[in-house]
Amino acid sequence: MNELSVRPALPDDLDAVLAFWRTAAEGTSISDDRAGVERLLERDPRALILAERGGELVGTVIAGFDGWRCHLYRLAVAPERRRQGVATALLAAAEERFLRLGGRRADAMVLVRNERARYAWSAAGYAPEERWRRWVKPLTA
Repeated sequence: MNELSVRPALPDDLDAVLAFWRTAAEGTSISDDRAGVERLLERDPRALILAERGGELVGTVIAGFDGWRCHLYRLAVAPERRRQGVATALLAAAEERFLRLGGRRADAMVLVRNERARYAWSAAGYAPEERWRRWVKPLTA
């Protein structure tokens, strides 16, 4: 079995990442397009973390830090690679990044309906924060 490698995404990875999210990620986001991910890498080139096994993309996580808070998005693992330590390795890399940047607490965006994800996040030591509710407003030009 090939060893898992974890690394920051490069601009050349973006098409593969977007295709991967269509099959491995739960739900879609308004930012799930090339322009959105290019802006992410332009602003923070190390925020999008990839897991690969034998050159194959098997997982992603976005570890965004705005100087104040640590946010996790798009934790996704290829369906046939789940329960093999991919998410654990990605979260370890994200948390190490946050600690290096001075982060104190990480939060994750998790769809309420994604029961499998709730188990994974719980196993990683995360818990829902019931006191808060996410409020959103789509921005238009």
